[in-house]
Formats: sequence, structure tokens, C-alpha cells
Amino acid sequence: MVEGTARAGRLRRVLMVVLGIGVVGVIGAVGVIWLLQFRPPQNSIDWEKSAPAPVADNLDWKAVGGDIGQARYSPIGQITDKNVGLLQVAWTYRTGEMARRGEAINRSKFEATPIIADNKLVLCSPFNRAIALDPVTGREIWVFDARIDASHKPVNNLGCRGLARWVDKTAPVGSLCAERLFMATNDLRMVALDARTGKLCPGWGTNGQTIVIPLSMTHDPVEVHINMAPAVIGDVVVIGSSIADSQWLAAARGTVHAYDARTGALRWTFDPFPSPANKTGAANVWSAISGDPERDLVFLPTSSPSPDFFGGQREGDESFASAMVAVKASTGKVAWVFQTTHHDLWDYDVPDAPAMFTLNRGGQKIPALAFTTKSAFLFVLNRETGQPLYPVIEKPVPQSDVPGERTSPTQPFSSLPPLAPQNFDVKDVFGFTPIDRAMCRKQFDGIRNEGIFTPPSIRGSILYPATAGGGEWGGVAIDPTTNRLVVNTNNFVEIMKLIPRAEYEKMKVKPRMTAPQRGSAYAAQTVLTFSPLGVPCSPPPYGEIQAIDLDTGKRAWRKPLGTSSDRAPFGISFNWGSINFGGPLMTGGGLAFVAATTDNRLRAFRVKDGKELWAFDLPASAQAAPMSYAIGGRQYVVLAAGGHGMLGTKKGDYVIAWALPKK
Repeated sequence: MVEGTARAGRLRRVLMVVLGIGVVGVIGAVGVIWLLQFRPPQNSIDWEKSAPAPVADNLDWKAVGGDIGQARYSPIGQITDKNVGLLQVAWTYRTGEMARRGEAINRSKFEATPIIADNKLVLCSPFNRAIALDPVTGREIWVFDARIDASHKPVNNLGCRGLARWVDKTAPVGSLCAERLFMATNDLRMVALDARTGKLCPGWGTNGQTIVIPLSMTHDPVEVHINMAPAVIGDVVVIGSSIADSQWLAAARGTVHAYDARTGALRWTFDPFPSPANKTGAANVWSAISGDPERDLVFLPTSSPSPDFFGGQREGDESFASAMVAVKASTGKVAWVFQTTHHDLWDYDVPDAPAMFTLNRGGQKIPALAFTTKSAFLFVLNRETGQPLYPVIEKPVPQSDVPGERTSPTQPFSSLPPLAPQNFDVKDVFGFTPIDRAMCRKQFDGIRNEGIFTPPSIRGSILYPATAGGGEWGGVAIDPTTNRLVVNTNNFVEIMKLIPRAEYEKMKVKPRMTAPQRGSAYAAQTVLTFSPLGVPCSPPPYGEIQAIDLDTGKRAWRKPLGTSSDRAPFGISFNWGSINFGGPLMTGGGLAFVAATTDNRLRAFRVKDGKELWAFDLPASAQAAPMSYAIGGRQYVVLAAGGHGMLGTKKGDYVIAWALPKK
């Protein structure tokens, strides 16, 4: 026994030496490659040349996605591929939340996209402080603090992605609340503010606010919160909710509420499980909402039903879950539904609002919308009917071997190019050395691996894409002049294991990343696979940005997004892409701006070919989407940089604006 232990110890030491030599060699080689090939884009512009001609004022960024169509596009074209290298910081504003909140900042996420209201730049902090800034200087004009309940500590972290704007066309211009802002709060309220002063609108709801979701509708205060921006369609304000995944069998219902923008009266609700006999919950709308006022439509991207990874005890109709649901803005009546995942067992939500555009086909102009899913499918639908404009084929998929589960025999497959890998071959495991790869490969021994939609199992099943996507809440951006779509995505392998309830309850120490799924027959454990050296076992790139031509359905280009500079030893920057949350911005100058990555950078890509033209090192990570406007002859690009508690990225409380040098 002693001899065996000594032999094992010697073997471990030999392995560590071999591994160490291998790692040093790899690091040295990659360091040289990086210096030669992957250095940040170099500016080749003559810095002595004058700035471009002034541009006309454009303050039309009135919603978090630019407008209610959520295309994330600005037509302003002063910043181009020829001068983007000249961009410089125009101003920086700090919200003060880093100093004000202390440790609480670590359970928050600064994901806000500013909007323009009353000629001011308006945004919210993760703690629901609404802030108005001068768009030229970044000077603070007013602040409204919603004073959220400090005891409300949601599982999904505190956040606020933005505000919504509405103008009362019957009120005298300049009167109190003639132009107003709506902000939903983490503690389940919604407030209406005067855009000019930041004060509550006394005639809306009860003294300017209303309770959206009473705590009696939740299991506990941490299960539900609201971090999305409301959506305004005509005179209706629509809001969903964020419900913690896999906590309960019968989670809180994912009810969507719509209020009268003028009075605060409840206009309608949409319940994804209208039958009271239905023993499930969620299917909530946790991200942005878009709408078509001309057609009186609101588009609701719904999530998976509860619990996420075992559906054997769900009862009732699930057709509104993991779906795009169009309802009438005036009444909430369902107009059509398109389900992207049947009987979802993978947490494959529709994570963001669809972007509206006009599809050109055979001389016809078709009202369309495009959206991605966590499963990495891109869908393009007729927004009047919900019918696919590119074929969607029902294909047979693997079936469950879990007692009590039932599996949909088929799933819908889009004919458009998948936005991320959907099948994982264990032969392709990644690692620095043969030993590293062998230890990665061992993690997949005995695991079910039958491609996308392999159902969760007790022995473990591969989820590829993982529950973080594929597509994520940043959504897509579309240039309406070219119908080119740009989107950023994630590429990670995850192992999903179901743990029988009796076994789970006996565990004195619960495994990491375990979802309790209380009330169901199984708990669930999700495991992202890493090598002993901390490198993902799936091959890079781990994050990408790509472009799709919506008129042809063909991919135009795809590139890695992000580097490993924040995680790799010695700050070496591997061009492998990174996990990313936060969407793109497209502009009339033919550029796509995106941050989102964990290496704390804002980047500009040329939309024509995907070439990275410019990158800026941020003072904190930016899991947020940029926006743009023009005033005083200059185009500005603005981004919130404050990190993400669940990702563990660098925290901050910065709002930064960039512009070309003044002429």
C-alpha cells in the first residue's frame, strides 16, 4: 500500500513536469504567434487630417433597440471604416454605484442601453436609479432613485436593461409628464417619470407607480424580479418578468402585463398557461419585447416551462413556451404563435425580441421579423402571420430514457445556417497537451451524445449549444438598407445530469451548479467542461460574431469575438473568442459595434467583410449593448461598462461616449 502510494506520487510528479514543460512551450509559442498575428488592430490613418464634415442632429434612439422594432440600427454614418480608428473618448460618467453599494455590486449586472428622451440621454443603474445626462458633455441633469427593497436579492442578480419612452399627444407640450419614462424595478414595480425633471407622474397608477407582480404570486422574493426595459406600443406599456430557472416544478407564472400609458390602468394580461389545472410555470418573457404599432402587434419571446430539465410532471398545453407569440397590443388576444422548441428540456429560451425588417423576395416586400434562440437556430417569420419565410423542417430527435419523461418525437430545424455548432464529436476535444485532451475526453465517458436535442439523462447528456447559447439576450442587429443581420453568439459544451429526488435529498453537500427543481422527481446538475488547466474541453472559438444576408439566407462571414486576455496566464491573448452577453449596434457608416466579451473591450467590425478595425480597452467589462446618436455635428457611440456578477467580470459603474475629434 505504501509502495503503491509512493509510485502514484512519483507518477503525479512526472506528469506535472511533463505538463509544465508542455504548457510553458505552448505559452511561449502562442505568445510569439500573438505578437505576430493577433495584436490589436493598428491605426493606419493620418492623424493630422481634419475630422469629417459635421453631421445633422439625430436623436431618434427612443427605445433600447433603437425603436420599437428592435433592429439596433442607427442610420448615422459619420463614423466609417475610413475614420473609426480616430475615435476618442468624448466624455465619461460614473453612476457612483461602486462606492454606494459596496459588496452588493457583486450581485449586480450593468446591462443598460441608454435611450434619448426630452433631448437627454437616459439610462438606469442595476439598482434602479434612473439617470438623465447631457448627451454632449455627459453632465448629470437629474436622478430618480426607485429605492428598491434591499432585502430583494434575486437569484439572477440585480439589473436594469433600460427605460421606455412615451409621449402624450393630447397634453400641452412641456407640461408635466407630457413626455414620460417607464422603468420596471427589481422588486416588481413599475414607475412613470417626467422625462424633463425625473419626478414621478402623479396621475399614473398610484402616485406614479404600480405593483406589477405581487409577492403572493411567487414562492419567495428571490424567485422573480424584473430587469428588462418595458416596451411601448401605441398607448400601451408592456412588461414581462425574470423567473429563476429550475427552482420549482410549479414556478411563478410567466404572465405578461400591459398598462395604459396615460393612466396606469391594467389593460390586459397574457398568461402562457391559461388553464388553472396546469401544474407548471415560467414560460416568461425575461428579455426585450418588440412591436408593430401599424399592425397592432406585440411580439413576446417566451422561455422554457418549469422545471427546465424534466418535463414528466408538467401538465397542460405548453404551446406558448419557448416560442414567439404575437398578441394584439390593444387587447392581448393571441394573433399567432410559432414554437421554436417542443416540450423544451434544454432551457432553449427565445432570449430576445425579434427584429423587424422588410424582406425582399420576387419583387415583393414582405413584413418580416428575425430572431435567434439559445439552440443557435435563426428564424425569419412573416410578422403578420407567423409563417416561416425560410423553410422550417420538423425532424426526428433522440428520445428520453428517463423514467416518467415524455419527449417530443420531432423538433423544428431552421434551414438558415446555424449560428453556433450543434453537434459535438468527442474526438475533437481541446487541450494544450495530449494529457490535457485525454483528461477532457474522460469527462465524456458514458455520456449520451446524439447531437442537438439529446435529452437530459441520469448518466449525463451533452448539451451543445449549452444553456447560455447559441444566441443570447443581446439579440440581432439589422441594417435595413442592405438586410444584413449581425449577431454575436456563444459556443460551449455542457453536460446535463438528472439526480433522482431521493438521492439528491440524501446528499449532505449538494454538487456545484445544481438546480433543485423542487417538487419534481429530479434535481438537475449542469457542468461546463474544462481541462485541468482551465481551458474549455470544446474547441474554440468560444464566442463569435457573424453576418447573415437575409435576402438570400446565406452567411456572409463569421469571426471569433473576444480573446482570453482576461483569463489566460501572463495576460497572453489567445484569439479564441469568449463567452459574451450584450448585443451589437449597426450604423449607417457600415460598422458593427459590440462589447459583450469578458476581455473588457469595445470593438468595431466592418459589416461588409467582418474585419475588426478598432478596439478600445474598457475600465470595466461591458455586458451591455451600445447605442448611437448625433448632436452638435458629431456622432456619438455610448456604452455602459460595469461588469456582470454571475460572469465574474470586472466591475465598474462607467458610462462612456466616443466620438471623432472635433474639426
